[in-house]
Amino acid sequence: MPETLATLKRAPLFERLRTFAGFAAIDASAAKPRSGRDARLDMFRGLALVMIFINHVPGTFYENLTSRNFGFSDAAEAFVFMSGLAAGLAYSGRFVAGPLWPAIAKVWARARQLYFVHLSITMIALAIFAGAAWWFGLDEVLEKNNIAPIFGFPLQTMIGLPLLTHQLGYLNILPLYMTLLLATPLVIAAGLRWPVQTLLGSILVWALAGQFRINLPNFPTQGGWFFNPFSWQILFVIGLLSGMAMKQGRRFVPRSPVLFGLCAAFLLFVLLWVKIPELGDAGRQGLGLLSKLGLPFYITWFDKTFLALPRLLHALALFYVVASLGVMYRIADSRLMTPLRLMGRQGLAIFATGTVLSLFLQAVKTGIGGGLLLDTALLGGGLLLLAGLAYVLTRTQEMSRAAARPAG
Repeated sequence: MPETLATLKRAPLFERLRTFAGFAAIDASAAKPRSGRDARLDMFRGLALVMIFINHVPGTFYENLTSRNFGFSDAAEAFVFMSGLAAGLAYSGRFVAGPLWPAIAKVWARARQLYFVHLSITMIALAIFAGAAWWFGLDEVLEKNNIAPIFGFPLQTMIGLPLLTHQLGYLNILPLYMTLLLATPLVIAAGLRWPVQTLLGSILVWALAGQFRINLPNFPTQGGWFFNPFSWQILFVIGLLSGMAMKQGRRFVPRSPVLFGLCAAFLLFVLLWVKIPELGDAGRQGLGLLSKLGLPFYITWFDKTFLALPRLLHALALFYVVASLGVMYRIADSRLMTPLRLMGRQGLAIFATGTVLSLFLQAVKTGIGGGLLLDTALLGGGLLLLAGLAYVLTRTQEMSRAAARPAG
């Protein structure tokens, strides 16, 4: 129920700001729980997985059609945000309705699963590239994807692989996801009581990570994680808080025609920036000037490791606009989107299989080259395989649930 102006004036300042901003603390007793799956989430998660698969086979024509060619952000930002959104929907209810430890254990069980999936696809990837070099003489594949340290520092690298301090190229998003899930119970517990403060804390961590270049270390090589968890957590946390609100039948960020217009205008501006060279040059010069004036790199550039502000703002604007379009419900529910929905529902299996398949296709393209016809056959065949896998896994789950239901 809306509060009157007089009531707001008697409330503490922060509560008034929170009310005007449209962010309400989740009241478990008054909330309307959300039931069923959100077809939009499944569809867009499937679409992100498709774009990740295509981008993981570099040098094809179809790279030009993925989202990274139309803005500052790419499918990685969408994947992380939607992972947080899915986590909020899947796990937050347990923290409200049940004992604490089983709720925590459920989240950490998923993190454990991600860890072993990551190790499995890492070993399969190494076997693919080793086989390409051994049987087909493609020694150059051993110099790509951060594989070379295995030969230069074999003992140290074999320690680094299970510690996640050495990650192969294209295999570094699951360690990020796993790390964020380990922190998820704390974020949910805080977000249920103090959603706005939790968001502000996340923004502070993002800013501190960029300002002081805080990152988890690599070993045996120098540097830090490609997807810095201290920076990328902000997308996951915003997704998590949004999923928690959806679970209670509300929006974390309210509908606002003004905000929608600003986000849409920003997306259009960025599209023109990346498609019109003169505008892009002028924009980069402007950012360079801001850098000379003393603003830090994570504000004035496009760094992916620290999720620089232009990438972050573009991703958030895109998510807000898409989430505000009512037509997306009908599109997501359409038969045409069924393959994407199924892939989104089976996200981990599709990501793992697609990653292994994409690395195999990298080796194939190294050996026999490319071309539009070959790229179409390779990527098209791979996507058909992934869609088929998603269908089989979904049908198997449905049959298992049907068999488990009592007869009559």
